[in-house]
Amino acid sequence: MSATARTPILKSAWRHDGAFVAQHLGVDPVLGLSTAQAQLRLEHGGANEIPRAPGPSPARLLAHQFTNAMVVVLIIAAIVTTLTGETADTIVIAAIVVLNGVVGFVQEFRAQHALETLRRLEADHVTVRRDGRTQTVAASHLVAGDLVELVTGDVVPADLRLLEAHSLRVGEAALTGESASSFKEAEAIAAPGPLAIADQHNMAFSGTAVTYGHGLGVVVATGLDTELGLISDLLSAHSELPTPLQRRLSALARLMAIGAALACGAIFAIGLIRGVAVREMFITAVSLAVAAIPEGLPAIITVALALGARRMANRQALVRKLVAVETLGSVDVICTDKTGTLTQNQMIVERVWTPLGEYRISGEGYSPEGLCEPAPGEADSLLARLARASALCNDAKLQAPSAGGAWSVVGDPTEGALLAVAAKLGVDAEVAREQCPRVEEIPFDSERRRMTTVHACSGQRLVTTKGALESVAELVDDSAQVVLARAVAERWADEGSRVLALGERTGAVHDGELEHGLSLLGLVAITDPPRGEVAAALARCAHAGIATVMITGDHPVTAAAIATRLGLHVRPSQIMTGEELARTDDVTLDARVADVAIYARAAPADKIRIVRAWQRRGAVVAMTGDGVNDAPALSRADIGIAMGVTGTDVAKESADMVLGDDNFATIVDAVQEGRRIYDNIRRVVRYLLSTNAGELWAMFLAPIVGLPLPLLAVQILWMNLVTDGLPAIALGLEPVEPDAMQRRPRRRDESLLARGLGQHVVWVGLLMAAIVLVMEAGSRATGGHWRTMVFTTLALLQLGHALAVRSETHSTLTLAVRTNRWLYAGVGATLAVQLAIVYLGTLQRIFHTAPLSALELVVVFAASSLVFVAVEVEKWLGRRAHGRHLA
Repeated sequence: MSATARTPILKSAWRHDGAFVAQHLGVDPVLGLSTAQAQLRLEHGGANEIPRAPGPSPARLLAHQFTNAMVVVLIIAAIVTTLTGETADTIVIAAIVVLNGVVGFVQEFRAQHALETLRRLEADHVTVRRDGRTQTVAASHLVAGDLVELVTGDVVPADLRLLEAHSLRVGEAALTGESASSFKEAEAIAAPGPLAIADQHNMAFSGTAVTYGHGLGVVVATGLDTELGLISDLLSAHSELPTPLQRRLSALARLMAIGAALACGAIFAIGLIRGVAVREMFITAVSLAVAAIPEGLPAIITVALALGARRMANRQALVRKLVAVETLGSVDVICTDKTGTLTQNQMIVERVWTPLGEYRISGEGYSPEGLCEPAPGEADSLLARLARASALCNDAKLQAPSAGGAWSVVGDPTEGALLAVAAKLGVDAEVAREQCPRVEEIPFDSERRRMTTVHACSGQRLVTTKGALESVAELVDDSAQVVLARAVAERWADEGSRVLALGERTGAVHDGELEHGLSLLGLVAITDPPRGEVAAALARCAHAGIATVMITGDHPVTAAAIATRLGLHVRPSQIMTGEELARTDDVTLDARVADVAIYARAAPADKIRIVRAWQRRGAVVAMTGDGVNDAPALSRADIGIAMGVTGTDVAKESADMVLGDDNFATIVDAVQEGRRIYDNIRRVVRYLLSTNAGELWAMFLAPIVGLPLPLLAVQILWMNLVTDGLPAIALGLEPVEPDAMQRRPRRRDESLLARGLGQHVVWVGLLMAAIVLVMEAGSRATGGHWRTMVFTTLALLQLGHALAVRSETHSTLTLAVRTNRWLYAGVGATLAVQLAIVYLGTLQRIFHTAPLSALELVVVFAASSLVFVAVEVEKWLGRRAHGRHLA
């Protein structure tokens, strides 16, 4: 069934009276639809499910991996080496191409599971009223107008306009980001403009869960028309964007391909003009083309990314896409969800007030372990009574952790917080309930905004009440205590806490007087507190030039309070609500986005708009989250980071990286690892391109200055193997620079050749060429083994350059050998093989070399050290210039 054939939905059903909604949908609010009506609507509107969008076939996914510029260049190189008979090179290049193709295929194939995971949130079966009776039907057969009955534990099967709500609470954290269950009611809501999901208290949304009470709702939207379906549409509409590294490598590959083609063509032409045989020049030009293209670069980058991913996995950051490791190092902005990311995603009582004092509660989560500041005498007794009321006027239960787990709550999270504080104050809820069994209750409802229970306790009737202060205050006799309580409640509310009042009365209970004459026991401040390590992590981000933006479904006051506790001092002008964002066009948003630190009451589509606005400013954006509502933005961001413990499967499938410990600080460690990897990629590129440029310049300039070509084809191919061998791989293993987290992020459009790397490649290549050409001219004049000297000098120049580029700024002489033993081992092994080529008979015949005298060898070693010295001087001048700039 096409999208256009679905039954039209009632827009903004929350605005309208329940009777009007039922009438509009043509349903009797008592009897429900008839079976015939439901069947007709099902045939017309389609099933209540999220359709599976047909994705690319595995074959198409695999073919796509071989279309980027770097891989195309490698494929051309493989063809050329095959034509020239260099079978070993062909095998190496083919292996590299296949490895990269397989890695990319696996990543994209796994990413296709996000929509399938989203489908698993849908309910299987549902209780409906049809034909005047209650019956169970498949959730996929629900249609607009169906009457759905909800009870505790149900997954809401479609978007419902509630007609009845009896103490109904629904957990909507996956959609709204709010950790507290939402209280539901049936009355219409009068609001002038759009209303955030969290504020639509007469609606129940598909994929959310009933945590308490029961109700009846009429289906107003099914399938893709639901809020969950909207998220599915957003995920389906997302197209994978190339990462900054992928864009930089593609640009570099095009540049190398064009440069190599022009240089080799010029050398071929010059050789023909000078009378060299066509076949010899063709083989030389092709060999030079192969050497000019660093086919080992993709493999080295893949190894560096894989090792980085392994290091991050050891620190609880699980990378689903290898390129995400490097992308983190480019991040300018982290757009982070509040609930479960910056906070613990648990409602916790942090403060208690009684008429005799105010106290702070320690301990984390729902664990009964924790302490309260000691209270003397009468105050201690009042705290004990407050704790008992918290346990008795309560329907939740605490569940002890399994091995290595955490305490959890069965029931409403707010009531779980009250049970936890009761335990911390010395009251065991189960014991209290046995000693004072409940004999009567008045459940919570949205009009009264309180809950009252009656207990048989020590031969007396004990009445306990909890609820909003204004609701409980009207039942309290002592007006002076109420005045004090209001001042405390206002202060706590301004700080972002949810405030509940508790009262009790002991004695006879008369009809109509159950809730009157209460004693005010006190107030509790309930919050979802920030994670302990987050403040320091955010400070490190700021120091590294990374902006942090909070995007949450919570109220602005709550979000601002958490931000303050985390050290993010936000002005009112830096807070934007979802309603305000909806009225803001993209041009205005682009102008304001850099000044907004908090987005409150945000919807899923809002998060994508924010990410795109930052990206239009050229920023590399990371998005963290754990809920279904975060999935589209996780997919759209340059790097999506999901919470592994509290995160939904949808969020994890949509993300590039999953935090195994839900620790925001792990993100900062991952950013540092990303910067390390990018620095190492630049080291490898600096080394490979400079040495390849040296070979090209030498071969290009020699005929121009009247010298023979300095290298034979087999020698060129050996140089290529030296360049792409152990030294290049080892450069990808360098440890992190000491100042890696003190630099601002690099620009999104920055080339790999930026910040002096391109100039370095040119002048080092020219210097290498000049050195070997001078040696060629001198050794020819003196009758020495000139080609062997040139060949060996160029090889050793490359090894010296590998040592010199360990750091872009610090002298290699100050870097400890032990921090990269692999590099020195690789240089030593390559040097040994090069000397074997010069002095062993069999290898001499293969590479056309001759043994060098002691003097010639000394000259070679002296000349080959010049590039190392020159690069060290370059770094010294850079440090000196930087020091003057700082002064």
